[in-house]
Amino acid sequence: MLTAVKNQVRVTLLTTKYALMKEMLNKTTFLMNIVFMILNNACFIIQWIILYSIRDGIGGYHFQQVLLLWGIAASTFGFSRCFFYKAFNLSEVIQNGKLDSFLIQPKNVLLSVTTSEISPSAIGDLIYGYIMLGISGFSISKFFLFTLFTVSGGFILVSVTVILSSLSFWFQKADMISEVGDSLLTSFATYPEGIFQGTMKILFYTIIPIGFINYLPIRILSEFHLGYTALILLIMCFFVSFAFIIFYRGLKRYSSSNLMISKI
Repeated sequence: MLTAVKNQVRVTLLTTKYALMKEMLNKTTFLMNIVFMILNNACFIIQWIILYSIRDGIGGYHFQQVLLLWGIAASTFGFSRCFFYKAFNLSEVIQNGKLDSFLIQPKNVLLSVTTSEISPSAIGDLIYGYIMLGISGFSISKFFLFTLFTVSGGFILVSVTVILSSLSFWFQKADMISEVGDSLLTSFATYPEGIFQGTMKILFYTIIPIGFINYLPIRILSEFHLGYTALILLIMCFFVSFAFIIFYRGLKRYSSSNLMISKI
């Protein structure tokens, strides 16, 4: 069992490596994508600098916490798109019958699909997240916690997208559901938790799990709480497991398009 898991991890890392090498064939374009994404993200912080020059706190967050919020939002977004970019196009792959070449490979189908491409600009998001961590107040403990929450949040983002995209096995135009879900997760991710009340807060810790991706990690980075940390990891495991279950149940209904395109 452990050998099989090790082999699968090794193959997944190799797939990601080759996808990265493919993107780096044009080094200038590759680097410019990263740099411009960092600059693009930095522009949005200006609005918060202006707001915090007027008042001390917004939604219960001080400026340092907003920097951390943007850092977590960017790094989780970057991690998910950097290592599992194809997950966000999974609906299109399913609906157009393009899973054929992945089905014949001797490795996990879901991991094969989701790691087959990367987004160079997502590396910029990932780097930007750590820049925000450094500006907000760097420490070794914060660095390790930030990295942990980047990975856990990234896995939750990917899992939610896979769950919604897998509905394409059952329904036509299910890609619209996936797009709406992804939009909701990214749209609310950079706003302080305190500005939302009532039903919205409930949604953020259930159907739209931004609370476990962004808000709870900010609390822990501000004041460490072992119980909350364990809860985030438990929620991550739940979403990842559920994503695999839904995808493989849907895969039984998959209809091939007879398009055999080799993946190297």
